[in-house]
Amino acid sequence: MNDSKASAQVGTVETRGIEPVPDNERHGHASQMFWTWFAANISLLGLPLGATLVAFRGLNIWQAMLVALVGSFGSFALVGVLSLAGKRGGAPALTLSRAVFGQRGNTGPTLISWLSRVGWETITTTTAAFALLALLKQVFGVERNDVLVVVCLLVFIACTLLISGLGHATIMWINKWATVAFGLLNLVVIGFLVDSVDWHKVTSAPAGPLSAVIGGIGFIAAGTGIGWANAGADYARYLPRSVPGSRLVTASAFGAGIPLLVLVSLGSLLSAGDSTLATASDPVAAINGMLPSWMAIPYLIAAFGGLLMSNHLSTYSAGLTMITLGVRVPRPLAVGIDVLLMFLGGIYFMLIAGDFYGPFSTFLTLLAVPISAWVGIVLVDSGRGRRYDPEALMDRGRGSRYWYTAGFRLPAVAAWVLAIVVGLLFTEASTSADDVWFAGPFAHTWLGTNGLGWALAIATGALAYALGAPKGPRTQEAPATDDETGDRSASPREVLR
Repeated sequence: MNDSKASAQVGTVETRGIEPVPDNERHGHASQMFWTWFAANISLLGLPLGATLVAFRGLNIWQAMLVALVGSFGSFALVGVLSLAGKRGGAPALTLSRAVFGQRGNTGPTLISWLSRVGWETITTTTAAFALLALLKQVFGVERNDVLVVVCLLVFIACTLLISGLGHATIMWINKWATVAFGLLNLVVIGFLVDSVDWHKVTSAPAGPLSAVIGGIGFIAAGTGIGWANAGADYARYLPRSVPGSRLVTASAFGAGIPLLVLVSLGSLLSAGDSTLATASDPVAAINGMLPSWMAIPYLIAAFGGLLMSNHLSTYSAGLTMITLGVRVPRPLAVGIDVLLMFLGGIYFMLIAGDFYGPFSTFLTLLAVPISAWVGIVLVDSGRGRRYDPEALMDRGRGSRYWYTAGFRLPAVAAWVLAIVVGLLFTEASTSADDVWFAGPFAHTWLGTNGLGWALAIATGALAYALGAPKGPRTQEAPATDDETGDRSASPREVLR
């Protein structure tokens, strides 16, 4: 117990893995979620997302800003709702998911979630290495070569490992203060980028169709909040049960929504005059070219720092998810394994693959469907007032309360599989018109064309689970002692309390 409390201090290694946090070790405020999600979204990857709204979907700036507002605030409000499970159960999201899917049935959602995290980390690491290469060229005149690429990847990964390896307390502290510093630096850069906007083209651009707006909202939501939906509880699990759920949801929505609205809107503004940002294989260089030469150094520092803020969060969650899969290693070692895979992925993207954002978009499209299916099921389960048995979450034996039928909770697993199938029927994943990785039979219908396969997966998973797993007596959901700890989220009406 004393070791656990000591590891909750800034600068010390967090020794807790996925085991639930006891009430007497809970601390913090809902505002921590504001800084957590602000930190996760101040990276420059928001600019290319906004650029695609104009370049590929034909939206004008007002439509693009509306899409950014709804897609970012809405998707992270959903992240906040899912984070409530962490506050109630005190464990990471995918560990809590064992209660919903069964000890064995939870393997599928956990594996997909882990792949998602590793993919995001690889994209972020690659982009950060581009920023560091550009910074070295600007300051020292050093040209890019293969050895330098490897060194830049290692530098960024070492920074990520230092923060993620120390754990939750250090992450929460850094999120607040580093986000303020890099956020202010980003504001200066944004001011100069706005000065390069072709305002005549921006104001004269025609409006796109309603279907493009709907599809754009889906694209932004899938590329932002949906990608973090399976990680929200990881950071809320140390919060006291007494923290109001409505504040946690609001903090999550505004923490991510503010920087995303600014960055996605700015990306749309920039692309209205020059579409190269939407197709750039090196987005760092593309944005750098829009700035005065003397702004290159502060811009590249801001880019590197913003990407680091996002990456250490993803890496921390990936380590917890790996342990949930059954890899029996201490949490810091799990983080170490994860950064090794991140490094290998960065080598592939920078030294082997010829296209950067093609695989990125394809990756987002495919993994958004099974993650969304999980979201729909967990939302219904949480709305019913799910309470968690800490001992049963960690008991993977046949006698566990969450063993169900041969380790599977069949209604949840069946709903998840069905939702994935339905979502993929309306999904197309491709890097170009001539390079289609996957196309469902209904991918070219209105729903499929507008990229709403992930939304159908949420709806299908929620409906199938609600019909297939009627709510049983409360005594079958958790020990009666939960009432004594202050967890009163026993009905959908009270889910935000």
